[in-house]
Amino acid sequence: MKKFSKSWLAALAIATVFGCQPKATETAEGTSADESAAAEVTESEQRPSPLIVEEGQIGDKAIKVHYGSPSVKGRVIWGDLVPYNIVWRTGANEASYVEIPQDISVEGNALAAGKYSLFTIPKETGAWTVIFNSDWNLEHGHFQYDDKKDVLRVEAMPIWEQTSTEQLTMKIESPGLVIRWDKLKLPISIQ
Repeated sequence: MKKFSKSWLAALAIATVFGCQPKATETAEGTSADESAAAEVTESEQRPSPLIVEEGQIGDKAIKVHYGSPSVKGRVIWGDLVPYNIVWRTGANEASYVEIPQDISVEGNALAAGKYSLFTIPKETGAWTVIFNSDWNLEHGHFQYDDKKDVLRVEAMPIWEQTSTEQLTMKIESPGLVIRWDKLKLPISIQ
């Protein structure tokens, strides 16, 4: 029995020593570069609301918007999944945000260059409130929203269309930033 125990302990010690040695292709974090890239692709593919980055020009001004893009999936969106009269992160997962490298005008109001989280307050009728907030890196969306950090609030009139857009989109097109989801089209004028 002692011979068996000593052999077993020796094998365990050897396995521990060799098992703890890093592989030649491993990074300091302990995973290979190929494994890390595969994990990022897999995470992106598995997200129900993929992260989208949209870039574009309005006149001579560059704008970039980052957002999580949820799908309708047969759900009632307005007034149910997205309640009226409550701040909405305008997307899914992390707060959506815009990058503006130069000063712009939004619905006729000045907005300085910078990064801003983008929120809206949907309304059953009438104009929606569009909010640009200085706290742009919010990983839990509207749960971390602080209205004291609002830089600009403007009103934008939604258009209710006959056709439905399954997956939320934010496009930089005339007249500025246009949000579409379900039967909503929300054009936000930018100059």
